[in-house]
Amino acid sequence: MNATVSTPAITAVRGHLVSLRDNPFVVGDTAAMWAEPDGLLLCRDGKIEAVGAWRELRDQVPENVEVVHYDDALIVPGFIDCHVHYVQTGIIGAFGKQLLEWLENDVFPTEQRFADKAHADVVAKLFCDELLRNGTTTALVFAATYPVSVDALFEEAERRNMRLIAGKVLMDRNAPDALLDTAQQGHDDSEALINRWHGRGRLGYAITPRFAITSSPAQLEAAGALWKAHPEVWVHTHLAENRGEIEAVAGLYPDRSSYLDVYDHHGLVGRRAMFAHGVHLHDADFRHCHDTGAAIAHCPTSNLFLGSGLFPLHEACDPHRPVHVGLGTDVGAGTSFSLPTTAGAAYQVAQLRGHALTAPQLLYLATLGAARALDLDDRIGSLEAGREADFTVLDPHATPLLDFRSKQAGSLDEVLAVLMTLGDNRAVRAAWLAGQPTGPL
Repeated sequence: MNATVSTPAITAVRGHLVSLRDNPFVVGDTAAMWAEPDGLLLCRDGKIEAVGAWRELRDQVPENVEVVHYDDALIVPGFIDCHVHYVQTGIIGAFGKQLLEWLENDVFPTEQRFADKAHADVVAKLFCDELLRNGTTTALVFAATYPVSVDALFEEAERRNMRLIAGKVLMDRNAPDALLDTAQQGHDDSEALINRWHGRGRLGYAITPRFAITSSPAQLEAAGALWKAHPEVWVHTHLAENRGEIEAVAGLYPDRSSYLDVYDHHGLVGRRAMFAHGVHLHDADFRHCHDTGAAIAHCPTSNLFLGSGLFPLHEACDPHRPVHVGLGTDVGAGTSFSLPTTAGAAYQVAQLRGHALTAPQLLYLATLGAARALDLDDRIGSLEAGREADFTVLDPHATPLLDFRSKQAGSLDEVLAVLMTLGDNRAVRAAWLAGQPTGPL
């Protein structure tokens, strides 16, 4: 009997291609940016096979493949959200408190609903819909303490062939009893989820202590032992978000020299460790992150919404010892699923700290910089041959105001800046996952 030979899935997309090739905070905008005003992405079996000028590559398109042409739009790498809570989707915009009170009054009651798999399924679908509607093709996600909350999200992401990283929250103290696990249970549940989901399709697992306040030393030790046993997975937690939080951590861990040292002492700092916020970190912390490869998710809309502070992005990205930084929406404290909106907020935060950001720098934080922060830049984050074919199509004319403003722009950088100032999900004309459109062309 003859073996069945599958036909390769080939797609071709034409338009104005824009991508980063390097870190503009280090090498400058001109050296970092790459653009092709009339470009072609030729995709085969979920990866970019060829990328370049249409005039040079058009003959490589098979005769039976229809070219999808996005005229008068920008095709950029799919956006990457480095920190978001899918289980907090239902409390986005719940205002009136700072971090610790907000957790107690809004977050913890909401997350208890995710013990119900049916509820988790509904929210996971809405969450993934919102990511893609906003052009986000990869995300690092907090679930709840319940393993079924992780299963629901991974099932939904797998159905869509999304690259997504998530984990069960570890929390064994200072929270409602219904949300608590134990050090051993958290370890065992996490290991079972790693074995079930990590590396399955485009999915990855993150060991996920909520933060040092809600994890005992025993639980952080167990988390560190789990990472040592599974170094291929990620660590995802919160760090130095709020001054009251920092004071509470210092009281709980008096023998540690800093908040970051709490995690370091328990073996939770290194490459593939992502720390959300880092608003109140200092130079020694940044230097340690640089030396170890640990990354920070900058979440400006969340930090503004909860009054947490202004992240020192300029200091973190010091070219003499740059830290890996990517943008995070941090929904539900964050107020938008849109990474362009988040980038606009990052610009404003930097202005308040006395530093101006450029459009290439902001695009970097949402794409290649985020991919580097997640140690995935060999797979996603740029429009290059061999990368996974995840990309987002941005329409500078999506609204009357965007259209009017974009027509006044004198450069590509200005168009990008306008999209990050005025753009939201309406500016996303399409999002593609693994070489396939996720909605109408």
